[in-house]
Amino acid sequence: MKLRIQHHTHYGYSEPLQYSVQQLLLWPADGPTQRVLSWRVDAPSTLYALPDGMGNRCHGFTLQADALKPRLAMDISASGCVVTMDVAAFHEGGDAPHPAFFLRSSPHAEPHPRMGAWARQAVPDLDEALQAGVTPSDELWLALAQAVAHKVRYRSGSTGVETTALEAFDWGLGVCQDQAHVMLAVCRSLGVSARYVSGYFYADTEPDLASHAWVDVCTHALDRRWLSIDVTHHRLTDGRYVRLAVGSDYTACPPVKGLRRGGGDETLRVSVQIAPEPD
Repeated sequence: MKLRIQHHTHYGYSEPLQYSVQQLLLWPADGPTQRVLSWRVDAPSTLYALPDGMGNRCHGFTLQADALKPRLAMDISASGCVVTMDVAAFHEGGDAPHPAFFLRSSPHAEPHPRMGAWARQAVPDLDEALQAGVTPSDELWLALAQAVAHKVRYRSGSTGVETTALEAFDWGLGVCQDQAHVMLAVCRSLGVSARYVSGYFYADTEPDLASHAWVDVCTHALDRRWLSIDVTHHRLTDGRYVRLAVGSDYTACPPVKGLRRGGGDETLRVSVQIAPEPD
């Protein structure tokens, strides 16, 4: 598919902003699942490239106070066109981190014995394959994603950005971010590498999921084979998905992250539109 995307982030402040430094993961990269035809990011200051060990396209900018023009708002926009492929399984090489890097615990997706025990009961064939040293089929990983989606039911507004995988697991509610975190924590509890993916999802019936999150599961570490799974819809990703960034969990790859001095109370509005682009 050829998809046109517009992503706008607005910050409002109750007092003048004195200083701000921001990191952006708003620029998709070419890869086995997509090709970026055109892209631009507009920010209130000059963008500069930042090093990133994950293969993400990372940028940053800084803002200084201007006594003549006090800043009470900050707007960041990203837009462009991406061609996607129906590819869910791919091999990764080059300078990308070894899959073992994503076995480690992370703040929002920490492995836990209870989650591991639950997964072994929920999908016993997956556990048998792992215990026998046999590579599980893609269908078994999908079965695990379906079990997670049933365990942590999707409910908008039920959690926040600070909710951990264990909290969402125990509450049984969450959004796509939480479902992805639980899947990550469960995989790591089983000794399998998995990573968080932030990006965009096109579905004309689900505009609220235009900004979306899913997971990559490493199904074969030696071959560095990854399987990309949308836990919310318990399906493999396809041409409706555009990848923005990957990380150990959401805290490692939000679209916008930064620090500020001044500004008082902050309000945030985010809008994302995604639609097919005519050939």
